[in-house]
Amino acid sequence: MFPKSSQSNSSRHGSSRREFLVGAAATACTAGLSMSPIARLIAQEAKAAGLKLGLQIYSLRGFPVDVALDHTKNLGFEQVEFFSGMFPLDASDDDIKKMVAKVKGLGLTISAHGVNGFTKDAAANRRVFEFAKKAGIKNISAAPTPDSMDSLEELVKEYDIRIAIHNHGPSDRFNKVVDLLRAVEGRDVRIGACADLGHYIRSGEKPVDVIRSLAGRLYGIHLKDFAEMKENTRGVLLGQGHLNCEAVFDAMIQAKFPGDGALSLEYEENPQDPTEDIRKCVATARAALAKVRA
Repeated sequence: MFPKSSQSNSSRHGSSRREFLVGAAATACTAGLSMSPIARLIAQEAKAAGLKLGLQIYSLRGFPVDVALDHTKNLGFEQVEFFSGMFPLDASDDDIKKMVAKVKGLGLTISAHGVNGFTKDAAANRRVFEFAKKAGIKNISAAPTPDSMDSLEELVKEYDIRIAIHNHGPSDRFNKVVDLLRAVEGRDVRIGACADLGHYIRSGEKPVDVIRSLAGRLYGIHLKDFAEMKENTRGVLLGQGHLNCEAVFDAMIQAKFPGDGALSLEYEENPQDPTEDIRKCVATARAALAKVRA
């Protein structure tokens, strides 16, 4: 953004154009239009900023996987983060190839898989990495036990696949950012974080502060919002609680969030059919992505 004293006519014109795009994107999404010319333009601008909006497909757990993937495409996402309920870790090589081809055929990419548990069982840990390698997955969202860390360090070096530790709120061992930073201190840089911003809100931590603290170790984001900054609260649409998408995306850019990281909307309400709620969340996210290109 330019300071007010140095804004040129062209910068003011750019600002007006962005305001138009933001409003048009929200209108198009609210009206149920998917991947309109305006939405594609905003997606291009977001991509130029290094951010690609994906969906943690657990959000669509009420649908068969083929239907969920169609919804993911039609809602305008570029990436999908799988969980084992829709892409099992024990899938055969043939089934892995079929799923990868299906995702590619929809014009999507697989950003991550998880959240997967890891323990001191090195052989079981290796099987998860082998699955990710076959599927071409760069990021594994993880819930590791402390005695798994030595095994994971060896595996991230061998496979060059990242572990992104996911927090689950106040009752989790990774309740606060400091808990995660202690866990990865001195470890290979490919062991980092998948920051569930909604759960951090439940833990009383501000999403922007979380992102800044995890810079350099941040490989995944779960966009999620809650009404209150306390353990027992209700999930809400993006922007209706304590999540400011524009501030979050700006912080991600400043933190140099990797282009092959996993930025995933995760919406856990209305599990039978959350598509209209997700469409509204996408409108909010797209509008914010357009603004951070200022």
